[in-house]
Amino acid sequence: MARTDYYNDPNAPRANSLVPSVTAAVRDDEGRLLLIHKIDNDYWALPGGAMELGESIGDAAIREVAEESGIRIEITGLVGLYTSPAHVMAYDDGEVRQEFSVCFHARPLGGKLREDGTETKAARWVEPSELAGLSIHPSMHTRINDALAGLSRPRIL
Repeated sequence: MARTDYYNDPNAPRANSLVPSVTAAVRDDEGRLLLIHKIDNDYWALPGGAMELGESIGDAAIREVAEESGIRIEITGLVGLYTSPAHVMAYDDGEVRQEFSVCFHARPLGGKLREDGTETKAARWVEPSELAGLSIHPSMHTRINDALAGLSRPRIL
């Protein structure tokens, strides 16, 4: 399903749903960050997605990272909570979702890096110095920058 992201756009459609979701800032021993290239909006992003009924928010992060990238993770902390009404995502089925994302710090435990072909068209380890050359939505840039800064307190936006 195609998606259009609106961020601080006065012409954005009005949100009609709110879905708890997760992202994970997974860093390997070399300091590289795990990123996925999303099919729905063509941006590079931290892996993540919607929480499902019957799972905890942490379990959702672990599941989503494995589904989208093939990497198994352990959650190591909280980056922040991102709930800006200025960021909405419009889907081609008429849903317009307000951002509601919990972002975690995580470390890889194993697995084989791969795209899933459904939600992700690529998955790779990225050096922080490479981020400027990638197409990343501003809202995702905020989460990535917060994760790389290693804030002593989680950010709540």
